[in-house]
Amino acid sequence: MLSRLLPGLIVGIVAAVPAAAETTLRIMSYNIWGGGGNEGKGVEETVAVLKAANPDIIGMQETRLEPEDCTAEACAAVGESVAKEIAEALGYYYYDQTQENVALWANAILSRYPIGAATGNDLGVPIDVDGVTVWAFNIHHDDEPYQPYQLLGIEYGPAPFIKTEAEAQDWANQTRGPAMDILFEDMQAAEGAAAVFVFGDFNEPSEYDWTDAAVAAGQQPVKVEWPTTHRLSEAGFVDTYRAANPDPVAKPAYTWTPQGDEADPEDHHDRIDFAFAKADGLTVTGAWIVGETGPRSDLAVDPWPSDHRATLAEVSF
Repeated sequence: MLSRLLPGLIVGIVAAVPAAAETTLRIMSYNIWGGGGNEGKGVEETVAVLKAANPDIIGMQETRLEPEDCTAEACAAVGESVAKEIAEALGYYYYDQTQENVALWANAILSRYPIGAATGNDLGVPIDVDGVTVWAFNIHHDDEPYQPYQLLGIEYGPAPFIKTEAEAQDWANQTRGPAMDILFEDMQAAEGAAAVFVFGDFNEPSEYDWTDAAVAAGQQPVKVEWPTTHRLSEAGFVDTYRAANPDPVAKPAYTWTPQGDEADPEDHHDRIDFAFAKADGLTVTGAWIVGETGPRSDLAVDPWPSDHRATLAEVSF
């Protein structure tokens, strides 16, 4: 055994070490609406969606069922989570987020790679991607009061109607601010990770969609810098879909909802499902809306089993 190396040999060894390999992942946020259970079906159609999208990491919402008496003000999940069944069908690891708090509603994280122990508020887990540690956080925010409906005069719960951006921001902060606080608390555990992802059904639109241009196009009633997405953007996170598709008029990317008519005055179609990413040297190489065959889907899978479309992105770092 050599006890020392000559200086020239050390230089040669260092020079021979290859640069760190780039990591590429497909990430997906998907509200599965009970995985078929709300319509009395099994998980087969949901599994087919995931096989078609081929994600490496999935933030999944609504893995349990809506109760029969679900209302805007009260709708606690019932039944068993289908996350395990879906993960087993895919050959994936999974973590059911079972804690009850303001940022969760029947959530689970699925991954092609091993998953570690969750954060204190159950919002995130580390994932070992071939020796590279990334973190996945997955949330489901409250939908009542729902500010687009407040702005458009659509009845939904007892909240008053509003007219201005400032009112919408104030109501949004009241509704989802506490959930964002515990998300940021949990994200402290991810410091130093190679990448951090935030998935979720935010039940709040994007600041990048409710723009002056979108208002001029008749897509939105008023410009709003929505605080939930803005808070992540301020923290250095990238809205992966808008990074790849920056024009909200050309690509409105409605994830809510594939059901019903977009012209229905009693609803408002919008993008409320997100996959955010943060990493040094992050590149978004593509991003897609996954849904039924039609003009709002970039990747179509039929039959479509959810009342939300999903968002999918490919990122490298």
